[in-house]
Amino acid sequence: MEHISTTALIITLVVMVLISAYFSGSETGMMTLNRYRLRHKAKSGNRAARRVEKLLRRPDRLISLVLIGNNLVNILASSIATIVGMRLYGDAGVAIATGILTFAVLIFAEVMPKTFAALYPEKVAYPSSFLLGPLLILLQPLVWLFNVITRVLLRLVGIKTDHAASGALSKEELRTLVHESHSMMSRRNQDMLLSVLDLEKVTVNDVMVPRNEIVGININDDWKAILRQLSHSPHGRIVLYRDSLDDAISILRVREAWRMMNEKKEFTKETMLRAADEIYFIPEGTALNQQLVKFQRNKKKVGLVVDEYGDIEGLITIEDILEEIVGDYTTSMSPTLAEEAQPQTDGSVLIDGSANVREINKAFNWTLPEAEARTINGMLLEALQEIPLAGSQVTIAHYTIDILEVEENMVKQVRITPAQALSATLGKRQR
Repeated sequence: MEHISTTALIITLVVMVLISAYFSGSETGMMTLNRYRLRHKAKSGNRAARRVEKLLRRPDRLISLVLIGNNLVNILASSIATIVGMRLYGDAGVAIATGILTFAVLIFAEVMPKTFAALYPEKVAYPSSFLLGPLLILLQPLVWLFNVITRVLLRLVGIKTDHAASGALSKEELRTLVHESHSMMSRRNQDMLLSVLDLEKVTVNDVMVPRNEIVGININDDWKAILRQLSHSPHGRIVLYRDSLDDAISILRVREAWRMMNEKKEFTKETMLRAADEIYFIPEGTALNQQLVKFQRNKKKVGLVVDEYGDIEGLITIEDILEEIVGDYTTSMSPTLAEEAQPQTDGSVLIDGSANVREINKAFNWTLPEAEARTINGMLLEALQEIPLAGSQVTIAHYTIDILEVEENMVKQVRITPAQALSATLGKRQR
């Protein structure tokens, strides 16, 4: 290189640093791209996104290409810097050139381009794909050789290279993604998506109408009494049974009964039974996501939940499952959560004993045990194994529970104080 001028060598050195910056930024930009946004843009017809997606299908080849290019450029730059340093400063120029080149490479070829690429990966990766694609084809033999050597060495140390990591998100990762997307979607939509993810954790037992609240008609009753019940029923479907709910025989659509009553044809007990639908039984413990699919597959909208012995535990409709996702949207005779739970100024909450434990946990972000009981009353009976007395106090899962009212062997109202609220109250008293 003696015949090449020092000025030309310095210009070449600057170009080498810029090329090194290109490779460094391209690597970071490609690797930090949002793969789901990239996939969406590629499916939408974005050509640059398609090129990048094609390169990322084999990240090992892309990384090899970038590292080969980057290292060749850096080695060449180091050689040129040594020559320039020796021309300008003699033997001391080697150390001076090494120091200056190291600083220049770190700042201009590593830190700056990689930082910019990490902040704006699409602005770097998409334009880079124009050059990286042809380069990969041009250097394919060299890239293949390096990949083969790398795989052999990795296998020697017991690392399998044929197992590619899945890019799919787990449910917990998806949940975190939904939580962090508050700036891009409304809180209501967030809650709906999280509720969909929770469907497999919730069973039909958690949302069903308990057996003692099922509205049914005893077909052995007087016909006038049956007609009166049909005329005043607030529900769309009614269970028909003989003397006891255990002998349930069918489910009647009230609208169909009204239609038959308005027709000129005679409406009798026999015609009512013929118009009723066969009972659809659901095993207890069935996850809501499974049951929603089963309702759709079997073209059913309501079913009776039964235990392992065939005893009826409750009733569930497709509307109950949908309300788990979108919230209450139908008219209900049951009290709302706002009526069952009243927050107090000291951090405690007055709660009816019939309130659903899951709904309470969801509303106040609590962790009351809900595996063994559906209501607050059931939770207390399960924990204490006896009916508590009014005025007594118990502690369950770091929650202090004061029993305020007990009637007919049932807890009617309690005051629940979380541990943090109790600590805050005690701190104020000590002051």
